[in-house]
Amino acid sequence: MSKGGASGAGAGHRGLKTKVKSGRKKASSRQWLERQLNDPYVARARHDGYRSRAAYKLLEIDARYRLIKRGMRVVDLGAAPGGWSQVAAAKTGSSAARPLVVAIDYLGMEPLAGVVVLEKDFLDDDAPDLLREALGGEKADLVLSDMAAPTTGHKATDHLRIIGLCEVAADFARQVLAPGGHFLAKVFRGGTEHKLLTDLKRDFARVVHVKPPASRADSAELYLLAMDFRG
Repeated sequence: MSKGGASGAGAGHRGLKTKVKSGRKKASSRQWLERQLNDPYVARARHDGYRSRAAYKLLEIDARYRLIKRGMRVVDLGAAPGGWSQVAAAKTGSSAARPLVVAIDYLGMEPLAGVVVLEKDFLDDDAPDLLREALGGEKADLVLSDMAAPTTGHKATDHLRIIGLCEVAADFARQVLAPGGHFLAKVFRGGTEHKLLTDLKRDFARVVHVKPPASRADSAELYLLAMDFRG
């Protein structure tokens, strides 16, 4: 599997567009399929052996902020299908003998080399203890969350849902992060995250919004990065 960044993701794909015949497909399903077929990041993920195009979002954010270092302990919340866990395992040097990456998802996930997969809801009372046990009794250096709540199509409602999900992920991060650790989570543009930002700025030295190139330009998706946990 290539661990290269996402530069040149569109190489060999420019000017080539695949159209999906209408048939009985709904317009929304047809548009989604066309977007997938024509997305250079989808093609590159398949070529590089990543489980999802989301891997490049983390690669691009890491290239800018240098979050993931060898030997770090990483937790991936809502990890399935595992693209972010793959990136984290490769960059930390995680292995079966010394696992440094723990993926948590109640949906379950296919095994990944160097990744401990916990099939459970991270909101369960025993999740923090199970996580620390998986990391050899140590706290985490980085908590990742690329989770998104099911969408309703109503922008305000969907924004509130993703912010709520980010808030509980941030609460979990505070429980399991070591001082100096980082938290990265998906949010949507919307303007109702004042309390979340205020709380994160209280507990972390620096908080920024990030829109990596692999995040589609027409998407309201952003990433909230909180660095250097005060503990």
